[in-house]
Amino acid sequence: MRRRRFLKIAAFGASGAAAGHLFSRERSEPRVMTVSGPIPASRLGRTLMHEHVLVDFIGADQIQPGRYDPEEVFRTALPYLAKLKAAGGETLVECTPDYLGRDARLLRRLAEASGLHIITNTGFYGAANDKYVPAFAYRETADELALRWVREFEDGILPDNVRPGIIKIGVDAGPLAEIDEKLVRAAARCHRRTGLAIASHTGDGVAAMAQLAVLKEEDVEPSAFIWVHAQNEKDSLYHQRAAALGAWVEFDGISPDTTPQHVELVLNMKHTGYLARVLVSQDAGWYHVGEPKGGEFRGYEFLFTGFLPALRKAGASQEDIHALIIKNPRRALALGL
Repeated sequence: MRRRRFLKIAAFGASGAAAGHLFSRERSEPRVMTVSGPIPASRLGRTLMHEHVLVDFIGADQIQPGRYDPEEVFRTALPYLAKLKAAGGETLVECTPDYLGRDARLLRRLAEASGLHIITNTGFYGAANDKYVPAFAYRETADELALRWVREFEDGILPDNVRPGIIKIGVDAGPLAEIDEKLVRAAARCHRRTGLAIASHTGDGVAAMAQLAVLKEEDVEPSAFIWVHAQNEKDSLYHQRAAALGAWVEFDGISPDTTPQHVELVLNMKHTGYLARVLVSQDAGWYHVGEPKGGEFRGYEFLFTGFLPALRKAGASQEDIHALIIKNPRRALALGL
């Protein structure tokens, strides 16, 4: 049944040569859209689900071309991506949305130079009190916003027609503000046209449940939803409720300082039977536009060199590790309904 629904995307979502390229080959295997083009999901390998290369926090009303030197960012980021590759990483999901510093051309260059699979996004970021939501998003309907994002998937992000592999949105703590609910509905409608997963920066468990309720109204399965920054919700019952519905629960603040917390979070989901719905990452990188040489750039390899060994020491099996960094990301990112 899933295969038939997956293939149906070509008929009512993608169109033209791009759709033919994506869906005409290896139809029996789900595919993932990277900045270099579609690949079989089985080729993703060890995956970081939530990282950043470049961010610009000036706000949607002031962001504009020319605020940074792409060559400097390229030179800064490439050595860190090379270290990730050497540590065993194979895929990086770059979660910087439009109007917050997304640079699809730069990401394609970095993917080619590093040998990593890199995934970019479409969508708008409504967290941080909507500072990064463009003014026109308040005027347009959810359908109109969804169409913008569908076009980026079908035709590619200008100027180089790089295609997104996820929908990235953001909402503040619940209940949902009007604009945040509109973004969730737009993401749902984009998903129904493209099969892209919805990764949402989410303020708390109340907001996570509210978004899942909106998705249900929009006839979108919870398995299309990734609860980003779920570690910020201290009540683990919310994690279990979301996972029980079929959503992805992402613990993505992993660092040397937070390793004990994240080990506990992952093992709690394992012991309650929900490890198959867990994703992990670091939220690292961050060339900050406006700071000298981009400020402090945090590397991407710690999850492999520090966190996973700590998780094994605490009792996680090799099968658990494989699920967290290979099996679960492959399922979460595969295009389909």
